[in-house]
Amino acid sequence: MGMNQTLLVRYGAVPEVSRFTHDLTVPPARHDRVVVHTHRGLELGTALEAVRAPATSPSGFNGSDSQPAEEESTQRVVRRATPDDESLHATLSSEAQAAFAEWQRRIAEWKLDLDLVDLEWTLDRQKLVLYVLGGRGSDTTKLALHAAAAGLAVVEVQPVDANGPVQVPLGGGCGSGGCGCHDNHDAPES
Repeated sequence: MGMNQTLLVRYGAVPEVSRFTHDLTVPPARHDRVVVHTHRGLELGTALEAVRAPATSPSGFNGSDSQPAEEESTQRVVRRATPDDESLHATLSSEAQAAFAEWQRRIAEWKLDLDLVDLEWTLDRQKLVLYVLGGRGSDTTKLALHAAAAGLAVVEVQPVDANGPVQVPLGGGCGSGGCGCHDNHDAPES
């Protein structure tokens, strides 16, 4: 029962960086490969920096920006990546790449206004993540629904833009403005 420490890990085919807790005796070094449990499932990631976890002192002087503990707890480093993890990841990667054209065809067939950028399997092969450009509205949802209806893999559609993955608020409706529908820099280009 070691102390929980926090590590920044980069993961995903379209990379994002997030905080993960770990209780490994020796913290992973920068650029060590680790298996992390993300909101999508198990993924292979690269350790970046150890971050000091905010002191949870009773006086609570650590500022209000610390995230709620229950949200953090799902994101954890499971283990250091083994050669088996690496070869499995390579296999899953080439499988995903082989399916790329097929998914592009489906998106066109289903008349969705999305451009497929990349795709990848989670390490536990429970989920296929489809990275798409442009889908901020209902098309991302439609893509996941079509895939489910067609009896295909459990897919998660991850919209991306020039800066990387776009956060889709969990269970958030459009009214919150969090889904990006109300961005005013979405003016049509002439």
